Amino acid sequence: MRKAPRRGLGHTLLLVAENGWNGPVKINFSEIKFMLACVDVHYYDDHAAAACILFKNWTDSVPAAQFHTTVSKITPYISGQFYLRELPCILKVLELVNENIEAILIDGYVWLDNRQSAGLGAYLYYELNATIPVIGVAKSRYKRSDAADKVLRGKSKKPLYVTAAGIDQRIAASYIAKMHGKFRIPTLLKMVDQISRNINEK
Repeated sequence: MRKAPRRGLGHTLLLVAENGWNGPVKINFSEIKFMLACVDVHYYDDHAAAACILFKNWTDSVPAAQFHTTVSKITPYISGQFYLRELPCILKVLELVNENIEAILIDGYVWLDNRQSAGLGAYLYYELNATIPVIGVAKSRYKRSDAADKVLRGKSKKPLYVTAAGIDQRIAASYIAKMHGKFRIPTLLKMVDQISRNINEK
């Protein structure tokens, strides 16, 4: 996704910015195909495995494509700086994606401390030049993130905690609520987690 130009709206606007304005740009929006992406990372003793699933619609039950990679050199865990460990892994698997991405879902928070501090998702959002919305779906409550939207799914009484950058958080929460799956964790979020856990190779 990062290593190759994406022939969509963002690419067209980039060309205009780089080459100057030469008249109206005709954009056929029907030809621009966007995909949704969810990513996850699992850690082993001396390496990490990162997975990415692409899907077309929020209600999809099966992926349109999937990617995975391993990262041999991982940063040790540092309390309060988790992004230093996980962000490089997410960026590496996203390098395998050439499709136009509408939004990226991560396991965790975009914002901490009621939007006063950046979480993993915010660092990802700005690493991608704030061009692709990032939605964080966390399974547990961060004690200083009361601003997260709570989403109840299925029969579970335990909410998911949704934060977002580049998209209205309430809208993001509504998308998570309608994702496929009868249980608390949406089908595709559970699937990308399982893929990362099943890649145990260097």
